Amino acid sequence: MAFGDILEMVGGTGRFQIVHCTLLALPVMLMASHNLLQNFVAYVPSHHCAPPSNLSRSPLSLQETLLVTVPLDEMGKLHRCQRYTSPQWHLLDNNNTAVEQEVTEGQHEVTEGQLQGCSDGWTYNMDERKSSIISDWDMVCGLRSLKQMSQTVYMGGVLVGAFLFGSLSDRYGRRMLLIISYLLMAVCGTCAAFAPNFSLFCLFRFGCGMALSGQGLNTFSLIVEWIPTRVRTVIGTLTGYSYTAGQLLFALMAYYVRDWRWLTLTVSLPFYVIFLISWWFHESSRWLMLNHQPERAITNLKSVARINGRREEGEKLDLKLVQESMQKELSSSKGTYTILDLFKTPTMRNMTISLSAVWFSTSFAYYGLAMDLQKFGVDMYLIQVIFGCADIPAKLIITISMSRFGRRPSQAGALILAGICILINLLVPNDQQITRTALAVLGKGCLAASFTSCYLYTGELYPTIIRQNGMGLASMNARVGAMVAPMVQLTGDYIVWLPGLIFGGAPILTGAAAMFLPETLGCSLPDTIQDVEDRGSGGKPKKPKDTATVQDNLIKQVV
Repeated sequence: MAFGDILEMVGGTGRFQIVHCTLLALPVMLMASHNLLQNFVAYVPSHHCAPPSNLSRSPLSLQETLLVTVPLDEMGKLHRCQRYTSPQWHLLDNNNTAVEQEVTEGQHEVTEGQLQGCSDGWTYNMDERKSSIISDWDMVCGLRSLKQMSQTVYMGGVLVGAFLFGSLSDRYGRRMLLIISYLLMAVCGTCAAFAPNFSLFCLFRFGCGMALSGQGLNTFSLIVEWIPTRVRTVIGTLTGYSYTAGQLLFALMAYYVRDWRWLTLTVSLPFYVIFLISWWFHESSRWLMLNHQPERAITNLKSVARINGRREEGEKLDLKLVQESMQKELSSSKGTYTILDLFKTPTMRNMTISLSAVWFSTSFAYYGLAMDLQKFGVDMYLIQVIFGCADIPAKLIITISMSRFGRRPSQAGALILAGICILINLLVPNDQQITRTALAVLGKGCLAASFTSCYLYTGELYPTIIRQNGMGLASMNARVGAMVAPMVQLTGDYIVWLPGLIFGGAPILTGAAAMFLPETLGCSLPDTIQDVEDRGSGGKPKKPKDTATVQDNLIKQVV
């Protein structure tokens, strides 16, 4: 498209693009921290009923107190949610080795009338973490579902943010909405760290979720709309690696910051600095031109030209030249657009339905695997690092695949392979932890690759005039998947294999849906809905014009 040619005139991939993309990508690392915060903030420590208050002051040792007050479960471990109605003093008979053996093996018989709930609260083993919202607010036993609720509320915020920031940024611009998102994340994250109760914690985490959507959507759009077509895949993947680096950085932070309040504060305070830096960001000139703000667009282009050492070329740009170069796009962009326009034309409708399914299943399966690290029976810090490292080769492979074979087969292949890994894991016995973990890591890597492809592919498919609405709708579907994932996890309490079947089946089905998407490899970004319809839903993508030739023509017009 013509704007791509103008972009080449002012430097293409120059100093501005490098600095701009780097500053936009760095906060993405902290997006990973907030997304995965639940694993450590809502850590569930081993726990059991606290002894009666009158018994806690007795001269008994801790082991003796537990022996006479807390029964053992069917696994021979201290029961988490019940205690004896009265102390079982006969179990203290040290000379009766048979009784000791029965207690150790969990074989002593207890009638239903001898047990009661934890009326005096719980005692927690905090060797792994100094505190968590679980231990601080006693979200165990009958309240254990609140752990999943906190993550669902956070993802609800991401869902609302995707709808709100997606539509607003198409109307008011990417830059200002991104700045607001940074400030919202800083404030809500700080407030969540000091929340006095669970309700307020959820409220502020909801705000963090909204901010995360605004940051993700507008970061990607500002990146992709300021770089040439030829480097789009590489830059998009490098941005994805920022998220991967953030996972590894977060594991390190969580290891050294064991208090959940300080950890939440640690990943939130940097956003105040990011908020100040973000005022330097340049609004997308592509968006400005299509939203009838040509003076600002030209000012930004000239600024980019100066930073890239192309001052003379930048000075040649004027309103008449840019309007003539983008005449077709400007004439097609008249009027306002809403989310309904994503469904009005055949190609846009098929694209939107397929992308919605792809985003939903990717997020659904991803968070089904990544948000419950304790279930793997491996050190939670180690498994976080392993999961993060799995993204490195996965994103490299998907980058090569997208560049060589195209976006469509790469997207579909990543989803189908992820689903196969999850389903195979259902057949592996529980005692083979290494095999189960390896399959989970492979599946998570494929889903991370799918996410990388999703962001780039969706940004390339939707036109500039409605790109944020499209990205917002796609992201909304992803957040619905993330909200549903914790609920599906709860079905494992009744049918152990059911969550794995659902988490594995969804990516395979939507991998097939991805094959209905148009290919965009080597295509220029579409600016209007008509551009998308011209490209067609299954036809061969139209290649961009020769940059040098078009650039020469533009210069000749100026001269």
